[in-house]
Amino acid sequence: MGVPQRIGATTGVTLVRAFGVTTATLLVAGIVIGSGVFKKIVPLAQTGLSEGWILAAWLLAGFITLCGAFNLAGLSSLTEESGGIYEYLRLSFGNFASFLFGWTDFTIIGTASVAALGFIFSQTINTLIPLPNPLQPWAQVSIGGFIYPFADSGIKILAIGIICALTWVNYRGAAVSGTLSNVFTGAKLLGILLLIMVGLFLAAPAPETAPVLNAPATTSSTSFISAFLTALLSVFWAYDGWVDLSFVTGEVKNPTRNVPRALVAGVSIAIGVYLLVNYAYLRVLSLPELAAISPNEIGAAVVAESVLGKAGKTGVTLLIMVSVFGTLNAVLLSHTRIYFRMAQERFFFPKAATVHPRYRTPHVALGYTLVWSCLLVLSGTFEMLTDLVIFATFLFYGLLALAVLKMKRQGRITAKVIGYPFVQLFILLFAMSLTVNTLVTQPKQSLIGIGLVLSGLPFYYYFKKQSAVQLSSAPAGD
Repeated sequence: MGVPQRIGATTGVTLVRAFGVTTATLLVAGIVIGSGVFKKIVPLAQTGLSEGWILAAWLLAGFITLCGAFNLAGLSSLTEESGGIYEYLRLSFGNFASFLFGWTDFTIIGTASVAALGFIFSQTINTLIPLPNPLQPWAQVSIGGFIYPFADSGIKILAIGIICALTWVNYRGAAVSGTLSNVFTGAKLLGILLLIMVGLFLAAPAPETAPVLNAPATTSSTSFISAFLTALLSVFWAYDGWVDLSFVTGEVKNPTRNVPRALVAGVSIAIGVYLLVNYAYLRVLSLPELAAISPNEIGAAVVAESVLGKAGKTGVTLLIMVSVFGTLNAVLLSHTRIYFRMAQERFFFPKAATVHPRYRTPHVALGYTLVWSCLLVLSGTFEMLTDLVIFATFLFYGLLALAVLKMKRQGRITAKVIGYPFVQLFILLFAMSLTVNTLVTQPKQSLIGIGLVLSGLPFYYYFKKQSAVQLSSAPAGD
């Protein structure tokens, strides 16, 4: 019954449910806690907000993210298939809405995240061991005057190598990738805990520069609100990735029970870590000292160096490498399942629905992710692309809230949804406000982002036509 079984009947191979609730929880925490925990304190200090309001931004963004987790947990009862948001939107609104999300994830969100994380990992290594640039003679060669594929060639070559290596790990099996994710997430959390202890117990407290939870006296209410919204958007980027667990629902044991538990537990871990580590940063260095850190330096490394010297800076640099490596592995693991599910529904390249006969992994979908991610690494434009679609991501979050309201009203969600319907209405209101604000303040970037999302329209109609042809030619009973 349904496309997934037709494919399973043809290939005789399905994905294996390899993840328990512990692995699923660590997967959520591991994806969310990436590079932002080490880097965001500097731009936040530069907003002019007081220490209290900076911590309030982390707390509020965490609360909104937790509301999103409650909402997604409600939708998780709809299906036990992989695909996550793609599958929930398909069941709630049909193929068009789900395809636009899946296409946006493939062209920008998921693959650009892989490219960005690979690049950040290589940049971090470059700070410890300067990498050679073998293609430097061609560094000024450009495509369109803004893409320089041979610039920073050493960093890009290493980034592609790391992405290839982790793709191979994911190719070898979900259990292997899940174990690797557990190890690196555990090491990451242990390292951040040590960083928190250094800030809380080994450093002399920095002098307070502004009253806690008061707007800066030198700014008007309007500029304060603008500064807080800027901080909030910056913090949201650090919380990004919490939805990724839903993409591997088909590989989670007892997903109806374990997916909601892991989502809430993973996000809660991230909230606690973010609040504690940022409080530790603020205890070591004052806001003016943090704001003065160079864009080429990492805030957490400067904080550690001020307490432990060069050894502290080196330790944090290694911790960032561990953190980014683990997050990159988890992103590769989760996002490829969207394209796998799209292909099962005949709305992506058909071979992406293939499952490896021995390793039980969507190895062709992994291959598509690898190729496009590496091209984005060479282009060097992935940071711009991800910035352009942040507002589009919140559009889809708004659609998910609408999906819960619709499916609950139709009786297709029978399980209890925490906070229903107030959580859904809150998410809808916030998503609409954020989208309108982005359109008004950044009209050019927003229109480009919408254009990139809509670039999938020709492909949608192509896949729809091909699906109709396949169904009409299929043998009776297939």
